[in-house]
Amino acid sequence: MAQREPRANAKRVWLACLAAAAVLALPVPAGAAICKYLDADGNIVYSNVAPAKGLRKLSCDIVEESPRRSPDRGAGTASPADFPRVAPDVQKSRDDTRRRILDDELAKEQKLLAAAQQEYGNGAPQPLADEKSDAEKYRERIERLRQAVVLHQRNIDALRKEIAATR
Repeated sequence: MAQREPRANAKRVWLACLAAAAVLALPVPAGAAICKYLDADGNIVYSNVAPAKGLRKLSCDIVEESPRRSPDRGAGTASPADFPRVAPDVQKSRDDTRRRILDDELAKEQKLLAAAQQEYGNGAPQPLADEKSDAEKYRERIERLRQAVVLHQRNIDALRKEIAATR
C-alpha cells in the first residue's frame, strides 16, 4: 500500500468537506433523499442523486420540504389552557433562591481563583523537590496551574453574566 504525503491527505479531506458543504448548501426539493456513501478510497460522499458504481451506501434520509427553524427569542408561544401557572410570589421566591445560589457560587469561585492565583505565583511558583531535577515536570505543573486560573476566571465571568441577566 502506497503512503500518501500528509499535505496531500489533508488536501483530500479539505476537498471532501468542501464538497459535502456545497451539497448540503443546495436547496433540496420536497421529499428529496440525501444519501451518504463511502467511495472506493474510503472517502464519505453526500449526494441527492443515485450513486455511481463502486460506492457503498451508508445512510439515506428523506429531507422535509422546508427546514424547521427554532422560534425567535422574542416571539412567545401561547400556552395551553391547562398549562400549570405559577403564582407571582412563588416565582419571586424561586428567583430569589436562584440569585442567592448564584451569589454563593460566585463567592466560592472567587475564593478558588484567589487560591489558584496564589499557587500559580504569576507563572513562577517555587519548584517542588522532585521538580528541581526535572524541568519538564515543573513546566507541566505551571501549565496546570495556569489552566486552573483561566478556568476559575471564566467561571466567574459566566456567573457574573448570569447574575446580570437575573436583574
